Amino acid sequence: MVANILSKPVRFGGLRRPRLSQVLSPQLATFCRTLSTCERLHGVDRPEDVHLTHSYHHGLTATRLQGITIGQRLQQTVQKYPDREMLVFKREDIRRTFQEFLEECDQLAAGFVALGLKRGDRVGMWGPNTLEWVLTQFATARAGLIMVSINPAYQVNELAYALRKVGCRAVVSATSFKTQDYYKMIHQVCPELERCKAGELDSKHLPMLKTVIMLGEEKCPGTFSFPEVMEMGDHAHRRTVLEMQDKLQFDDPINIQFTSGTTGHPKGATLTHHNILNNQWLIGHRLGYHEMHHKICMPVPLYHCFGMVCSTLAAAVFGTTVVASSPSFEPEAALQAIHEENCTSIYGTPTMFIDMLHHPNFDKYRLTSLNTGIMGGSPCPIETMRQVVSKMHCAEICIAYGTTENSPLTFMGYKSDSLERKVGTIGQPFPHVEVKIVDTEGRVTSVNEPGELWTRGHGTMLGYWDDPVKTAEVIGPDRWYRTGDTAVLDEQGYGRIVGRIKDMIIRGGENIYPREIEEFLHTHPKVEDVQVIGVPDERMGEEICAWIKMKGGEKMSVDDVKAFCKGQISHFKIPRYITFVKEFPLTVTGKVQKYKIRELMIKELGL
Repeated sequence: MVANILSKPVRFGGLRRPRLSQVLSPQLATFCRTLSTCERLHGVDRPEDVHLTHSYHHGLTATRLQGITIGQRLQQTVQKYPDREMLVFKREDIRRTFQEFLEECDQLAAGFVALGLKRGDRVGMWGPNTLEWVLTQFATARAGLIMVSINPAYQVNELAYALRKVGCRAVVSATSFKTQDYYKMIHQVCPELERCKAGELDSKHLPMLKTVIMLGEEKCPGTFSFPEVMEMGDHAHRRTVLEMQDKLQFDDPINIQFTSGTTGHPKGATLTHHNILNNQWLIGHRLGYHEMHHKICMPVPLYHCFGMVCSTLAAAVFGTTVVASSPSFEPEAALQAIHEENCTSIYGTPTMFIDMLHHPNFDKYRLTSLNTGIMGGSPCPIETMRQVVSKMHCAEICIAYGTTENSPLTFMGYKSDSLERKVGTIGQPFPHVEVKIVDTEGRVTSVNEPGELWTRGHGTMLGYWDDPVKTAEVIGPDRWYRTGDTAVLDEQGYGRIVGRIKDMIIRGGENIYPREIEEFLHTHPKVEDVQVIGVPDERMGEEICAWIKMKGGEKMSVDDVKAFCKGQISHFKIPRYITFVKEFPLTVTGKVQKYKIRELMIKELGL
């Protein structure tokens, strides 16, 4: 009660507000100062009051980091809210309370143990947003396994590389989704699958992979069905899972998230219990998840940190209810989920919000239950943010910034930020996270002076799996992570991204590296050289543009290029704009000037 009274503004009709010591006893005044400080430090809607001169900052808080594993935290939350709904999958009409979920989670974990999977083994998860995805996420955590998140849009070569790179011993896969036939694609990589006994795969191309588990009841040759694995574990296996909770350490690796690299190959960012649990712990405090029960509408993909850290971990950490509107993003499904489930929080990229706002049936749905949420992935146009606040009733939505390598968020706005700050900055750094802006010599810049953004803290990954060279390129001995983004830090500690040192395209929240597309297009026998850039797009943030130089006498059409890409690289990596050229703009030393290509395309396309 005292806290509630003191948090309300007090007006003294033209008089200067008296000091606490003038109206309270010395002991109570001291208590109130302490309480006020704790409220400010714990506050979810009050930015830090700082006055910086140089571009170094870190958030302050009285909230301690959580020194426990994900499995332990889930168990604590289940004990607190056993009968509360944890998950709702709208399309499948599936609902699970916290108690029901934990029981199924440990049954699956027991099944993994029965399969012979050992602590530290990698288990791939490949598919869209489903209950089985979340069960696998938490069952691997409870069993001491490392889940490998695999993009459901991956094609055969991308899948094979990911499984081989981290040495997956098992993979849990959907049978199909949209145009993807997942079993057929796994079979292309491992033709031995159709002749082997389930759990005894002996693959020439993927020697570590022994077990393939397919979702659904249907039995595919050489695989277990998901229900079969759910029934495998006996009492001894379940006891092993429970005993494992005291053996696991919060610094153990728990998840590998693939992020594309400038070499054209994905890199596996290796994250710990401590990394991702505490990232959600601080996200939730800034959004107010510790103050009341929230229902999160989750249209974002689970394979990405946005889904599996910012969404499902919020349930485990704070007891929120997560509503999966559809297996992958559908604007009307998200609107319908908010309307029917009275969601209070909504996540998405600017592109997703644009698609919801402009859906022809937008006005059919009641969104007044909404209050907050997270928007991230790319910059948001100010008009879009105005409509999110006014039409979607998200007055307290927050902008966020991060990288997969940081579990993922390092900066986030506040619910009370002005509209200008919501669209013009990425907020302030989280508590326990250090940030600095450095020049080309690694020296901290003055405030408002651009440089490369470096971060350090609880969220920094262990490294890229089995790739010490690439890890050393981004994390030094001092554990500072070099983001590759050009940023500015102002006097109040608010950040702003002004460019990218890394040659990355952000399309609809997807991080796309041109080198990966360039290397693929180079495999076409008619292509001599290719340069890929990003150009501005009102809806997607950026679109992919390819300049292609043909070999002498060869010809291709735009449709030929797109047909070559289809089914070979993820759909979101296929260039929208394709131009055939005889030469590229070069420096005097022969380096391609991509910024000139970008300028020419912006002018030519009227962007």
